[in-house]
Amino acid sequence: MLSSVEVTTIVFGLSFLVMLWYLTNKGRENIEKARSEATPAIAGEDFIDGVAKNPEQFDEPDEDALQEMAKLLGEDE
Repeated sequence: MLSSVEVTTIVFGLSFLVMLWYLTNKGRENIEKARSEATPAIAGEDFIDGVAKNPEQFDEPDEDALQEMAKLLGEDE
């Protein structure tokens, strides 16, 4: 029969192998993810968010914008 020291050694050995396997696989995933994110963007495949760089510029329309809006709405006639 196995002693408690031998059982503990086996359990720790198996735990070590499982952790080694997990870390190796996780490392491979991280390297692959980093490589895919570092590839150059191809037109149409890159992500562009729709946030304006200076949204405050749209709070108050200028005179040109008001005239263009009136023209589009047909109110300038």
